[in-house]
Amino acid sequence: MILILGVLNSFGPKHSGSVSIWLAVPAVIVVVATIAFSAQHLNFTHLEPRHADLSTVWVQFVGVILALSGVEAIANLTGVMKLDPGATSARPKVTRTATKAILPVAIEVVAGTVLLGWAMLSLPKSYAPELQAHKEDMLRFLGQHYATLVGGVWFGDAFSIFVGAVFGLLLISAVNTAIVALIGVIYMMAQDGEMPPQFARLNSHGVPRIPLIVAVAIPIVVLGVTRQFEGLAGLYAIGVVGAISVNLGACTFNKRLGLRVYEHLIMGGTFLVLSLVELTIAKTKPDALFFAVCVLGIGLGFRTYSHKLSGLKTLTVTRKVAEMVTPDLVSTVQTRLEEGHKIMVAARGITGVLGFALDEAQLRNATLYVLYVKEIAVFYAGGPTVPGRPKWQNDPEAAAIMSTMLKLGAERGVCVLPLYAVSEDAATTILDLAATLGIDYLIIGASQRSAMTKLLRGSVATNVAAQLPDSIHLLIFG
Repeated sequence: MILILGVLNSFGPKHSGSVSIWLAVPAVIVVVATIAFSAQHLNFTHLEPRHADLSTVWVQFVGVILALSGVEAIANLTGVMKLDPGATSARPKVTRTATKAILPVAIEVVAGTVLLGWAMLSLPKSYAPELQAHKEDMLRFLGQHYATLVGGVWFGDAFSIFVGAVFGLLLISAVNTAIVALIGVIYMMAQDGEMPPQFARLNSHGVPRIPLIVAVAIPIVVLGVTRQFEGLAGLYAIGVVGAISVNLGACTFNKRLGLRVYEHLIMGGTFLVLSLVELTIAKTKPDALFFAVCVLGIGLGFRTYSHKLSGLKTLTVTRKVAEMVTPDLVSTVQTRLEEGHKIMVAARGITGVLGFALDEAQLRNATLYVLYVKEIAVFYAGGPTVPGRPKWQNDPEAAAIMSTMLKLGAERGVCVLPLYAVSEDAATTILDLAATLGIDYLIIGASQRSAMTKLLRGSVATNVAAQLPDSIHLLIFG
């Protein structure tokens, strides 16, 4: 299954990411129905008093810390949430959207975990062997048991099958999410220079090649080495809690965020608790600690190799010197061209569409914008970005196109302006730039994608034609 998901993600994460949305509704129905079936059977008869040893209670609390994973998943999405009214990209604020997203998850984490745990502990002591045998599919066992009490054996069996199917598909979706996220993390680290530049090379569909292989191979290796669910849960827990702790600690001690005093105190207190949880997991689960040390060791090793390969060296300068070498400084003194007819051509290579665009620009005495969109099919919070402003001179294919067009434009007296963009959706980028620049004519080449690629990735020409404003004329060459 992991290999199949890897093949699908080689075309990009655009379509596979929507599966989890359709699975959310039946998953909620299963949880609510199980709680409803067990409501009349909840009791305190079989509950035991709290353990007298506080250290044992703390270890038990750490054992259920995976419930935080839902909140952590929502928190990772704040980078792509809709901004609050009055907020800007320079000072983002997503309080409204984040509250609507986090509150239902928080209620589910607290109320759902308590009620389902109570339903499990309401069973007689005689069910202890069965509970132990079904520790990896407890929700399905509870659903079958309480549904049988409500509607009979046939209803319990049917509901059990429904629960198994829903959460089986949900787990497959979670595997897909892990693959997509791992590709994004490795790619972004390669763009930041924290991983070797080879990790940023893309396939024909804009998906990083090596990160895709790594994202598929690592889960298979982990499954092959760790065959127990509890062991996998420990590996996941040490990563989730560690990530949340780092985020909270960074926010606590970052004075630039403009947080209030009580917000700093809340984040600092939570950071302290989760740091103790992380240390407890490392103490009580040696396999998880070994896994984390291996990940950090391999990651830091690749980082050191990447810095050595790139010839990077840390240099400390004063703030004034740093401001003088800002890449955007020259743009403040550049002159602006006069308004006139504007033609944009979207190029994917040196093809006949470029010559046609030059002819049109020369005949109409128009300015020719040559656009090259580098497609990067990576899902990551905030979108696929590169350090600084992307430059076509750093892209061999774009450089070949732009250099040729600038030379031909100078020979024929046509003003050629190169445009370079990095995007996960070429059609949307073309539309945005055409509308922003006030283009009069947009020229694109006919799609050369295969039928399978069009099915999974779509046609750029079709998507552009469907959404292009009426004020812009569209010419499809080919």
